[in-house]
Amino acid sequence: MMEEIERRTIRKLSVRLLPVLILGYLIAFIDRSNIGFATLTMGPQLGIGSAAFGFGSGLFFVAYVLFEVPSNLAQERFGARLWIARIMISWGLAGLAMVAVRGPVSFSLARFLLGAAEAGFFPGVILYLSQWFPRAHRSRIVALFMVSIPLSNVVGSALSAMLLSLDGMLGLRGWQWLFLLESVPAIVLGVLVPFVLADRPEQVRWLSADERAWLGNALLAEQADAGGSHGSAWKVIADRRVWALALIYCGSSATSNVLSVWQPQIIQSFGLTLWQTACLNMVPFVAATGFMIFWGHRADIRGSRIGPTAGPLMVTSAALFLMLVTSSLVATMGLLVVMLVANYALKGPFWALSSETLGARDAAAGIAAINALAHLGTSGVNTLFGVLHERSGSFGVALLPLAILTLAGCGMTLLLGQSRLAGRA
Repeated sequence: MMEEIERRTIRKLSVRLLPVLILGYLIAFIDRSNIGFATLTMGPQLGIGSAAFGFGSGLFFVAYVLFEVPSNLAQERFGARLWIARIMISWGLAGLAMVAVRGPVSFSLARFLLGAAEAGFFPGVILYLSQWFPRAHRSRIVALFMVSIPLSNVVGSALSAMLLSLDGMLGLRGWQWLFLLESVPAIVLGVLVPFVLADRPEQVRWLSADERAWLGNALLAEQADAGGSHGSAWKVIADRRVWALALIYCGSSATSNVLSVWQPQIIQSFGLTLWQTACLNMVPFVAATGFMIFWGHRADIRGSRIGPTAGPLMVTSAALFLMLVTSSLVATMGLLVVMLVANYALKGPFWALSSETLGARDAAAGIAAINALAHLGTSGVNTLFGVLHERSGSFGVALLPLAILTLAGCGMTLLLGQSRLAGRA
């Protein structure tokens, strides 16, 4: 009987909450990564080289880091429904500002504003999901939510190529049309969110009394297991577990974001047209989308977090190192598929591992701190990627920092696993 109530409750939660959250993150990542296609024409037209492009792209994550933890704490105070809506509307308006870019300086400023506006959305949603879904279901649910990332690159590749072809219409460049039309959906969805989401399970009427009781008891039991007092921002940032988890996620986050931005240039470097580049750019993300859901579901069934996180990090690192010795389009595409499939697979298990390691009482500041610290590394890698590529002319050399970071993350995951085992002994 209880198993049937559990299945029914999780199904209702998934149907009611996930679609709008997935759509929101899909739009967020399209707005974040569309610069990768825009720069194919925007860069030459405005004189933005690889180093300047990498610096501006890195500033996005600097702003993201500065505003992320305060944003998550504000969500705890004002409620997820209104705060997530505020974030969506803000980043939509910041995305529109990209239309006014005129050179490297205004490009960097616009990217900084977009990062500040989007800060808090991802950790806010992870926190929100932890307040609705019990631990046993969390890896699969987070994987379903984060499938927005590879899916955004599939949708964004075709959409960006189409919008770039509008070059000259009404006196606007193709890249201006791209930023203009891809920013509006965030504003529209932000207006709708307060009418779709609820802050807490006890506020909704679409759960029956027995479903609400089961969910409340399950979440309350997890909070009791966590123990302790609610963690302050400073206490959480000083927590060694947060820094360990941030190092683990840094390589994965940097790989996702660097390839979302730079992969179109890597592919086009083989002399392909815009549409050929767009079509091939979709391939690794299509493969990653399906495998990500499977891997998160598998991790939940086995109740495992360490192996499903460490293994993909090792595979990602190996594929990144191999980019140094490949010079053909076929081999490059094969490695891009492998590294992105592995890299996205670990995200569901990793965030389940993080929320379980920190406990419910430290989750608000802890999840935001992990994501913020990881994105600080992402900022540096994005900037370094541009500099290394401009000086060496090699994308393989520029990818080396990612290979090292993901390898370090794999090692830290295994150490964390040993620590968890020792703590249970």
